[in-house]
Amino acid sequence: MNPSNSMPPRTIATDGDGFSLHPDDLEAIRGELHHFEQPQAACVEALKIVQRREGWVPDGAIPAIADALGLGPATIEGVATFYSLIFRQPVGRHVILVCDSSSCFLTGFDELRQGLVDQLGVEFGQTTEDGRFTLLPVCCLGACDGGPALMIDQDTYGPVLPKDLNDLLEAYP
Repeated sequence: MNPSNSMPPRTIATDGDGFSLHPDDLEAIRGELHHFEQPQAACVEALKIVQRREGWVPDGAIPAIADALGLGPATIEGVATFYSLIFRQPVGRHVILVCDSSSCFLTGFDELRQGLVDQLGVEFGQTTEDGRFTLLPVCCLGACDGGPALMIDQDTYGPVLPKDLNDLLEAYP
């Protein structure tokens, strides 16, 4: 383990909105440091810890995570903006990721996307008025044998036809 990881982090940073890490999240983030030689390796897990509680990673979480890991905020921001499954703005209770890979594109992506747009009344990058769903594209779900595919939260479905959407979405209140 890197000797710099043995020191507890300084006080937790807050931004102008007064964001601070939940004590359980701070403990979990510090726990992640013990799994890696370099604190940079814990960035993704730290971001996921905050996202699980908040639903997304607010701006004020970036300096707080950086402080907890003993890194600069730019490092955390770089990781947060690189990974498409780290949400930097609020999302709905359920996130629908629609695979737009070549395999899914060839097996009905356009029809599936249009079915979702029609049923939800939102385009990619938007959240339904009731805050229930956010619709996002994703470059691959690894479900090429079941295209077109989508993922709702952590559940992958495919092949999905537009006629299947009503029953599928009803399972996510």
